[in-house]
Amino acid sequence: MADIESYESALSAIPGAHPYPRTSRYHDAEIGIHVQQDGTEVRYAKRRLLPPLDAQETQEHVVGAGERPDLLGQRFFGDPGQWWQIADANPVLDPRELTDEAGRIIVIPEAGGGHRRV
Repeated sequence: MADIESYESALSAIPGAHPYPRTSRYHDAEIGIHVQQDGTEVRYAKRRLLPPLDAQETQEHVVGAGERPDLLGQRFFGDPGQWWQIADANPVLDPRELTDEAGRIIVIPEAGGGHRRV
């Protein structure tokens, strides 16, 4: 626990430091601070609101048997950790919904621009 606290403390001391890596869906999210009754500060990522994607910057993909969000991230973005770009482009609550049914048509955002919406 002390390691986490020292890490968070170190981040707080660096102007503009962000707790999420550049490849994370939360990298551009605003960080909020909630102060508990005992004075403890709890940092959290504020809600991400996503405007609609520009349809010209997407393609459709028919889900095949055995596909998973991480495999699609690797296929379309070269990084399995970028599955969230596909999840953000589709109306799902759980990313597993993207691939749980073979034959489902999902939207794939343009590589490099999936998280940028217009």
